[in-house]
Amino acid sequence: MKRYGLIGNPLGHSFSRKYFLEKFQREHLSGIDYLNFEIKDLPSEIPPLKQDPELCGLNVTIPYKTDIISYLDKISPETAGIKACNCIRIRGGIWEGFNTDITGFKESFLPLRRAEQNKALILGTGGSSRAVAWVLQTEGIEFLYVSRTASPEKGIIDYSMLTEELLETYTIVINTTPVGMYPHVHDCPDIPYSLVSRHHYFFDLVYNPDPTEFLIRARARGAVIKNGSDMLSIQAEESWKIWNS
Repeated sequence: MKRYGLIGNPLGHSFSRKYFLEKFQREHLSGIDYLNFEIKDLPSEIPPLKQDPELCGLNVTIPYKTDIISYLDKISPETAGIKACNCIRIRGGIWEGFNTDITGFKESFLPLRRAEQNKALILGTGGSSRAVAWVLQTEGIEFLYVSRTASPEKGIIDYSMLTEELLETYTIVINTTPVGMYPHVHDCPDIPYSLVSRHHYFFDLVYNPDPTEFLIRARARGAVIKNGSDMLSIQAEESWKIWNS
């Protein structure tokens, strides 16, 4: 039995297991399973997983995309560059880290982006935000991080600094935080939604619920919106390619 799975905590919101089990059934793939590994403590729970001879690959989600790197034997150049991993290929006991958030975000984000939208706000500073920043940088899109604590020397502002002038200039807003994720469906990032207009493009990496409160409020102001469901599918298929390459 080949076994794949997802590492994270919590995992009640995740569609990954459902996605892969349906994929296995649809493509008539037998002798394969995909499990959720809701990890509470990496140091005590990762070593036993590394001893599982049937484990062939893992996806990694919040909050372990950065911390998991210290448990890997090898990492791809992209993973090293952004210091975040969301896909692990396991062969001969060797755990190799990759990042499929980059491809997933790029392919789902770019089609709705207008040419004049060349400045972005990235809400959050976790592992997913680094993949987003990587894509924006390669596309020549200037960006600022927004977090609860400002660090101007690192290009990070806090939510209280989101002025009307700033929102007029930074017309792309990308939520990389778990705020608004199921079951907390009425929560949303603390930004001044009254300043949002039809000139904005709001992208939420959260895909459950669909849409999130973040996107509902932006759409009500005329903004173009997109959630993370396409990104999920793209990166899932990228993971499958990596595991079987």
